[in-house]
Amino acid sequence: MKQTKGINTWDFDYLRQLVHQHSAVVLDGDKTYLAELHLQPIAEAAGFATITDLIAYLRHHPVSDLHIQAIEALVTNETSFFRDTYPFEALKKLVLPELIKKRRIERSLNIWCAACSHGQEPYSIAILIREYFPLLANWSVQIIASDFSSKVLDRAKKGCYNQLEIKRGLPKNLRDRYFKLLDNEWQIQDEIRKNIDFRQLNLIHSWSDLPKIDIILLRNVLIYFDIATKKALLTKVKQQLNSDGYLFLGSGETTINLHQSFERVQFDKSIFYRLRPVASDNAAIAPRK
Repeated sequence: MKQTKGINTWDFDYLRQLVHQHSAVVLDGDKTYLAELHLQPIAEAAGFATITDLIAYLRHHPVSDLHIQAIEALVTNETSFFRDTYPFEALKKLVLPELIKKRRIERSLNIWCAACSHGQEPYSIAILIREYFPLLANWSVQIIASDFSSKVLDRAKKGCYNQLEIKRGLPKNLRDRYFKLLDNEWQIQDEIRKNIDFRQLNLIHSWSDLPKIDIILLRNVLIYFDIATKKALLTKVKQQLNSDGYLFLGSGETTINLHQSFERVQFDKSIFYRLRPVASDNAAIAPRK
């Protein structure tokens, strides 16, 4: 049965509380229309006459798979291949060449795409490495891709994208080189897919299973959290990041006024972050240009 009545303020406040409690994501108060759009299929599939009936059930029952479905549906999973371009240029021209020199003895690199959504970001990094850094084929390169949603991770692991998704940011030559057409979808080659370590991980929970990381991509994630959660996550990033590693945030995100352990680095049109040097009598290192 089709949904006929919108979500009222009381019900939407419950949904906001539910999402924040389990993911720390803060839903904007003016996004009821999006909640209606994303929850309607869940309500219908579960046999509820209206979204209001679905929410009433969620209110009065212990957390279940249905609650998780609702939470995952309300959290944004927007992404694309080589999103925003400039961070990938910085990886190619500065960050990876620098880390390769520093790690030439141990021949090991760890890269983490936090909140990887449907997988375009980690696959973009794997393609970039394959294209421009063939010497890393003989290294231990671990690309970890995590998300709190099992649903989006299942999609990411399959590596299948429709025509619209494949056109967003992916040049045709790379599409033809690394993807194959399969039932009107493009699937990434197994040799690329097997290089990604997909893990279900809620960022507000423990990161103890992660190794020390050289490059953390936490892009377009902090914008969904309140200030306290942003500060807590950046503290965890500081602990997880190698002392000479790099942190990439979204173009509208920053560590300024949130955490003093990071300093801003600008390379061409890309801005990213590294840990400040330990305090000493020496002058602070000037940001790279």
